[in-house]
Amino acid sequence: MTAQEIIRQLQKYRNPINVTGMARFGIKPKEEPLGIAMPILRKISKDVKHAHPNSQERHKLAIGLWETEIYEARLVAAFIEDPKLIDEKQMEKWTGDFDNWAICDTVCGSVFDRTPLAYKKALEWTKRPEEYVKRAGFTIGAWLSVHDKKATDKDFFPFLNAIKREATDERIYVKKAVNWTLRQIGKSRNKNLYKLALKTANEIKKMDSKSAQWIANDAIRELNSNSIKNRVLKK
Repeated sequence: MTAQEIIRQLQKYRNPINVTGMARFGIKPKEEPLGIAMPILRKISKDVKHAHPNSQERHKLAIGLWETEIYEARLVAAFIEDPKLIDEKQMEKWTGDFDNWAICDTVCGSVFDRTPLAYKKALEWTKRPEEYVKRAGFTIGAWLSVHDKKATDKDFFPFLNAIKREATDERIYVKKAVNWTLRQIGKSRNKNLYKLALKTANEIKKMDSKSAQWIANDAIRELNSNSIKNRVLKK
């Protein structure tokens, strides 16, 4: 199975109606997407993995699929890629190609957060000016708080500092990612990080910034909900 064979398979599932729906949710890649439903993409990716159990082969396929610039092909690339084979150059290349929030979040949560460079690159990217690069940094932080069961509290302290530093960024896809990371750190780990996330939110709330106040108020509302408090504080 080659990259072009996978593309031909993807083309069979083209759905223009879904493309219109994607646009309503802000998913507007530079190249018009095919509009393929996620369960179909997952199934195709699973088939590719079955056909190519060798991770080096899948890595080459992932690179080839990414270079097509087709949104759905890039999602498949993320689903089949081996995080252990991704180097810093590839992470920078793919992140630089992000052109919508969905590809950013899927790549970060499917493969980037499992690479050995996840923490390093995420914290670097939170300082970068490009909207989707900065979003990627915070998105990885959010996913790490859920996926990395071996992480210590100290691993997330730099993300809380980054959240305070970038809370005044008014760009929608940045502030939503900042908010997401803050909420996930608070509700996904333990009592200590819950309290630190809530403290961070209350500090941000005092900033003279609409973005910071929105981030803070939304996070405080969720973290103070009975469902979150009952789950986290009783661990």
